[in-house]
Amino acid sequence: MSTKVDFSKLNLKDALDLAILIEEEAKERYSEFFDQMILHHTLEAAQFFGAMIGNEARHEEELAARRGTLFHNEPRVVKRSMLWDVEAPDYDQTRAFMSARQAMEVALQAEIKAHDFFAEAIPHLHDPQVRTLFEELRAEELTHQDLVRKELAKLPLDPGLDPEAFVDEPTAQ
Repeated sequence: MSTKVDFSKLNLKDALDLAILIEEEAKERYSEFFDQMILHHTLEAAQFFGAMIGNEARHEEELAARRGTLFHNEPRVVKRSMLWDVEAPDYDQTRAFMSARQAMEVALQAEIKAHDFFAEAIPHLHDPQVRTLFEELRAEELTHQDLVRKELAKLPLDPGLDPEAFVDEPTAQ
């Protein structure tokens, strides 16, 4: 996880734009994972990643509506290139064959990572409105973690099989 943002100079418009881009990045990563799971016929994991796409999209829309109300069509200064993997799950956490439990564990780690991002940024914020926004976003990440943990609790434990055991060996051409 990294950003090229000077938090001490962040204003509310740019903070909202950053938050929108974070949700956008996460939504796109879950979409990639969804496609990968569909490709490998890992439907339970795909369903969960599909639900995460919807969750990230809703949060992105809420933030965009808030930004639109406050700042209308003012241009965006914060760019997608200024952040990487803030809330998006890590690429190396997915496998071709994943259970729903494993998919939820990937999402839980992403929510923890996002919480830590906002928590670590807060001490560097000088604008009180930005601080309030980041505190709100940090708290939302805790709520998201709780939701994923509740869903995890409903699932049986994985049987302990190594998903790599189901991957076909490469064949000579």
